[in-house]
This record gives sequence, C-alpha cells and structure tokens, in this order.
Amino acid sequence: MTILVDAAIWPHDGRKWAHLVSDASLDELHEFADRLGIPRRGFQGDHYDVPTEWRERAIALGAVPVSSRELLQRLRAAGLRRRRSPA
Repeated sequence: MTILVDAAIWPHDGRKWAHLVSDASLDELHEFADRLGIPRRGFQGDHYDVPTEWRERAIALGAVPVSSRELLQRLRAAGLRRRRSPA
C-alpha cells in the first residue's frame, strides 16, 4: 500500500497542483489526506489535488513521488481509477 503524488505541474488559480492517490484503497487515501490536513470535500472521486507546498509535506509524511504516467497506471491497476462521465 502506497500513497503516490505526481509533480505539481497542473495550473489553477495562479498555483501549480499535483495529484495525491493510493495504489491500494480509498480508505488509505482518505486517512493520509486527514493526516495531511486536507478536508474530505477536496476529494475528486479518485484523488486529491494538492498545491506545491502541500506536495512537499505529503512527501515528508511518506508519499512517494512518481511521474503522472506512473501514478495513472498504478491507480488503474488498483482498480481505483474513476472514469469521467461524458458531458
């Protein structure tokens, strides 16, 4: 069981954001997010978005930095990837 975080390269509201996921369970992800201080309302269906400064804190708490490609592959392999609904 591992918490993964990709690079903070995704721009929004003048900040750069990363994705925080679990490769094992959503319960593990929520528990880690609680430890990090991220409110549950920040959950995006299969991940949390975290700004650059929170990414560094996540790594300090044990999250493993990976590429966005690896993060997505491991999320899919765990069966936790949530597909977007067609618009």
